[in-house]
Amino acid sequence: MIHLRKKPIQIQTAYAKLFLLAIVAFVLVQAQLASAQSGSEVAVLEFDGPVTPIMHTYFERGLAEAAVSGADAVLITLNTPGGAVVTTLEIVELFRASEIPVIVYIGPEGAMAASAGSIITAAAHAAGMAPETIIGAASPINSDGSDINETAYRKEVEALKATIRSLTERRGPEAVALGEAMIEDARAVSSQEALTAGFIDAIADSPEDLLAALDGRTVLVNGQEQVLHTAVANQTAIPLTFIEMLLLALTNTVLVSILMAIGVQAIIIEISSPGGWVAGFIGVLFLGIGLYGLGQLPVNWLGLGLILVAFVLLGLEIKAPTHGALAVAGTITLIAGLLVLFNSGTPEFVRLSIPAAIAIALVTAGFFIVIVAFAVRAQRRQPITGQQGMMGQIGTARDSFDPDGILYRGTITLKGEIWQAVASQPIHFGDAVRVQQLQGMKIQVEPVAETAVLEQPTP
Repeated sequence: MIHLRKKPIQIQTAYAKLFLLAIVAFVLVQAQLASAQSGSEVAVLEFDGPVTPIMHTYFERGLAEAAVSGADAVLITLNTPGGAVVTTLEIVELFRASEIPVIVYIGPEGAMAASAGSIITAAAHAAGMAPETIIGAASPINSDGSDINETAYRKEVEALKATIRSLTERRGPEAVALGEAMIEDARAVSSQEALTAGFIDAIADSPEDLLAALDGRTVLVNGQEQVLHTAVANQTAIPLTFIEMLLLALTNTVLVSILMAIGVQAIIIEISSPGGWVAGFIGVLFLGIGLYGLGQLPVNWLGLGLILVAFVLLGLEIKAPTHGALAVAGTITLIAGLLVLFNSGTPEFVRLSIPAAIAIALVTAGFFIVIVAFAVRAQRRQPITGQQGMMGQIGTARDSFDPDGILYRGTITLKGEIWQAVASQPIHFGDAVRVQQLQGMKIQVEPVAETAVLEQPTP
């Protein structure tokens, strides 16, 4: 009886010990996971704009700073209409060579990863999209936005399809097929369609929600598996520097157009009125910055030629006024140049609206018209120096002129100076006289009425 009673008690004690050990192990594991997560760091980058060398520079700097700070992952919030293929492939190479997992989030709502942005998203180790966002339409085009000829198009398409296959094969055949369709057929899809095809990993309302959704996911980084601990990670923002923001602003077509217009105008002013340096300095500075901006955008260089012709016409209007004919021709040519420069087949993100082109052209032409008006006024103004400047000036008799044959001689005060004068009729002390002719150091004058003195224009 004693043994029968002890055996159940021993079994129950063993079960209790095992249960306690399981609880302790569970608590220790959860504590370790919480400690790992609370100690993880995520570097956060945000870029809204076309794919240009500025994007590559920013991402490269961000990844380097994240590596130095010991971050466990890099989260990039992206909204881009696309851009240059060369820059895109450089960013792909940058992501795939990273020792830190790169996560791309297409957001916020209404954002896109169009064209080159879809390839950049596929290059990330993990990716997510906000609701109501789109991705795709990655068919290649020329740098000026026009279609590529058939042979070159096929080469470019096949190269990009091979790239997208290598980036999406880990996601399954549906993701590969979607990636190829984005390039071959310029297909664009919603966030839900991209998730269904496995092209992205999650749909999240915010970057924080995406980090929570990706927590515990295993990603392959440089051939090594890494587990993401991002649910409660500390986020450290790496913003754009002032120079990067300035250079990014130069991808705005309106700003580039204004800089080019001001630069050329300032240089023409310097050429037409040499001797100073301010206008020339401003012209060279603004023109250089504007040309840099043009170098970042896909443009039609025929438009730049038309713009130069327009400024030549406006410059000729200043040198040889034609009552506005050249100014009108220059204005029309400038509008055409701006439209061709940015609107001739270029992608939507670098197009200049017609109202903006007209406004810039009218302001530029108005500036030149003001210069012409001042030039004409200066040409018509009576000279105020030399012999011509003396003609018609009003002086005052210092004494009564004495008869000398058929003339009368005396002295007058003119512009604070005393002059010897002759007249064909009597002049009395204090009379107002007008200069008729300069004869060496003497001037010939005539008396004038008081009303004429009051009406004399100011030189």
